[in-house]
Amino acid sequence: MFAGLWTLTWLETKIFVREPLGVIGTIGIPVLMFVVLGRVLGPRIRAGAAAARGVDLSDLPVLGSLLIATSVVLSLITIIAIYREGGILKRLRATPLRPHTILVAHVLVKLLFTAITLAAMIFAGRRYYPMGSNVPFASFTVALLFTTLCIMSLGFLIASVVPTARFAQPIGTLVLYPMFGVSGLFVPVDALSPALQIVARMLPMTYAVSLLKGVWGGEGWAAHAGDVSVLAGMSAIFTLVSVRVFRWE
Repeated sequence: MFAGLWTLTWLETKIFVREPLGVIGTIGIPVLMFVVLGRVLGPRIRAGAAAARGVDLSDLPVLGSLLIATSVVLSLITIIAIYREGGILKRLRATPLRPHTILVAHVLVKLLFTAITLAAMIFAGRRYYPMGSNVPFASFTVALLFTTLCIMSLGFLIASVVPTARFAQPIGTLVLYPMFGVSGLFVPVDALSPALQIVARMLPMTYAVSLLKGVWGGEGWAAHAGDVSVLAGMSAIFTLVSVRVFRWE
């Protein structure tokens, strides 16, 4: 099992790297956006200025990290849809590999590139974005990987029901990006209308923002046990539903 998983993961990694647009979208664009924002807003952050409206400038790493996670999930949705439409999933299922091994390989590839993109973002942005030496980078990386894994389960659910590869990314975009608006990143959840607060607390992005902001700010995981539990519970529900509705062909 593990030999097959490793072989397929390595194969999918090479396939992904050979596709320039995928690498640019997953790694290049989030890093570029973070560098540009850091260069433009860095002086204001160093001066202790806060944005008059919109996202708190100190939350730029969280915004950049969530953009990484979202681009990774959109990439997963697109790839699964393309593989299904091209008959690749059907052929892979006919191999000795177990179905869950095939899907886990895709997850591992996406988590790998999430970590690579985060490292590149932090390395490239340190010149413009002031990051203190007390920032828990290791803990934040684990938090982002956990968050990405949880949101990826929603991506699998979307990939399970999209009709064709042509609609995969647009549908994924329509589902994922609006979550940013009520996640607490731009406006505190408590400041939203009661109806939007209910919506926000039903979305995984809200708990992802809370966890990432807390860890980046130096808070321990114990302080966000509720966020972790909700994300894990939502991930389990999305996964169970995906198992029932996932189409291999």
